[in-house]
Amino acid sequence: MDNMKSSHPMGHMAGNMNHDMAASSGNNSHHAMMVSDFKKRFWISLIISIPILMLSPLIQGFLGVEGIISFPGDNYVLLALSSAVYFYGGWPFLKGIIAELKSKSPGMMTLIALAISVAYVYSVAVVFGVSGSVFFWELATLIDIMLLGHWLEMRSVMAASSALEELARLMPSAAHKVMPDGSTWEVALNELVAGDKVLVKPGEKVPADGKVIGGESSVNEAMLTGESTPVAKMKGAAAIGGSVNGEGSITVEVQKTGSDSYLAQMTELVRQAQESKSRTQNLADRAALWLTIISISVGLITLFSWLLIAQKEFVFALSRMVTVMVITCPHALGLAIPLVVAVSTSVSAKAGLLIKNRDGFEQGRKISAVLFDKTGTLTQGKFGVTDIIPLDGKMNEAEIIKYAASIESNSEHPIAKGIVSFVKEMFPVEDFKSIPGKGAQGKVNGKEVKTVSPGYLKENKIELIDERIGALSAQGKTVIYVLIEGNVKGAIALADIIRPESKEAIAQLKKMGIRCMMITGDNKQVAKWVADEIGLDEYFAEVLPDKKVEKVKEVQARGLVVAMTGDGVNDAPALAQADVGIAIGAGTDVAVATADVVLVRSNPLDVVSIIKLSRATYRKMIQNLAWATGYNVVAIPLAAGVGYGWGIVLDPAVGAALMAVSTIIVAINAKFLRVEKGT
Repeated sequence: MDNMKSSHPMGHMAGNMNHDMAASSGNNSHHAMMVSDFKKRFWISLIISIPILMLSPLIQGFLGVEGIISFPGDNYVLLALSSAVYFYGGWPFLKGIIAELKSKSPGMMTLIALAISVAYVYSVAVVFGVSGSVFFWELATLIDIMLLGHWLEMRSVMAASSALEELARLMPSAAHKVMPDGSTWEVALNELVAGDKVLVKPGEKVPADGKVIGGESSVNEAMLTGESTPVAKMKGAAAIGGSVNGEGSITVEVQKTGSDSYLAQMTELVRQAQESKSRTQNLADRAALWLTIISISVGLITLFSWLLIAQKEFVFALSRMVTVMVITCPHALGLAIPLVVAVSTSVSAKAGLLIKNRDGFEQGRKISAVLFDKTGTLTQGKFGVTDIIPLDGKMNEAEIIKYAASIESNSEHPIAKGIVSFVKEMFPVEDFKSIPGKGAQGKVNGKEVKTVSPGYLKENKIELIDERIGALSAQGKTVIYVLIEGNVKGAIALADIIRPESKEAIAQLKKMGIRCMMITGDNKQVAKWVADEIGLDEYFAEVLPDKKVEKVKEVQARGLVVAMTGDGVNDAPALAQADVGIAIGAGTDVAVATADVVLVRSNPLDVVSIIKLSRATYRKMIQNLAWATGYNVVAIPLAAGVGYGWGIVLDPAVGAALMAVSTIIVAINAKFLRVEKGT
């Protein structure tokens, strides 16, 4: 019986991995606090805004309840409530203007802060005797909408990758350390050092990089290397931490731990790619910068023009300036992007497309090349029977596969599962035994039956020459042999099953003018077979895990905007480096965490859908931004008093109403995205 030793919970991977995880966790915590803060300020401000709206003269007039809910001193109550919204709800923007001015990059925060401050100060002055109209309801609703927009935006930031934490979760929580006396102790991973020996039981994860010094088994490294076929491990073979052991127990001598390990190096690659990834500059921020400049400039020009040139009284000039500032209040601009994002996120979620990173998703419209990982993306990541070849002329295909499936029904090996899934009925099996790394055997109908690898035939000097098998091997397919009473009766070829949707997805992408490529750790024969089957433009085979990101850079260097689609840990750095990272949802948590978009249904056709949705979403964003800023071309001159000579004077209240109308138009336009997508 194994001895037990107290161990620390997982999360203690040594070296750089610890540091990166802590940094990632800290960033997530910071984003969570910001989301919570905007959410709290929005709801509190919204509640306070209700009585502000009811006490506002313009709203009362609109509802036809003037005088009904008025009372002595109601303007001071209105002032108090509005002050609460201004200082509490508006605090993020008042703080933001300071940061933007310090960095000499005025934008949305500056415009919002100026708009709410001008409206507040002017309205306070009106309450205490200055002639004019108060803008308290405009002030409150502007703050409410801006808080809502930023809350939606910060929620998308929260979806940013937690990949570094997910990488560590691939490791087991503890290891079975082999002591000098042969007993095993359960220890925490951070207690392992180079030279230690660990026992890895069937189905367990290898706890650290090292080499096999005892036992034989097959190890599934697909989530780490992308290699779809389980790798046979015997004495002297390398073992990678995080890979999953198969049917046999092996003893591994630890060689690398902490920051030197394969998984830690993958973590570092992900971190570097994420940090170097360019982000699309927010269109609304750029629009806000110009709107800020225009608003301030025209507002000041209006004030001084009416004072100095037209010789009008200060109250009139100030009213003109305030109208300009209010009419350029970015209600519509603040919602132009978040509303479209919210709608497109909803539309995509119903279609099984989860948008995690807004910037990456927006880049989808520019995609000119898609790099697909093979295993689990274009293929199902599991073996299926492709060919059955009788070799002695005495047994047909159905008999050969039935005998093989009967033996393999007792095995958990992926190849065995592929054979078993091909048949409906099997013979009973007696005396089943596994042949570690080479196959399995047992008695079926009183006969000794074996399903073995080519290596078994070679080891037992069983010669077999058949052109058909050579052709299958040339395609990179896995071939196993069925032996009955020591005689080779047939061969069964298996391959990673190509998803039925892959060919159609490639065809549609090509119609859109997008170049389709595949990147895989599998050999050239397998890659060529898959590429030819589905019509790819190009493929990269035998790519080592840490070189995938270099292939992405290589394609980007051609001037192409690259989307990477994958599902394994080995895809994570490439997903982060690509202009758009698209993860297959059925893959690993780390691939999902690193991606910009997650395809829940593991369907390559959804890559086509996400690109189409990105293009449609961008069109809506441009339309909304065009309206949110464009209507100012007419509204601002009128607000400044250009039509005064013709008796056209835009009252501040009318200016606020125009601003509200523009917001409604932007909201309705965003909703039409649903109609365009047919949902």
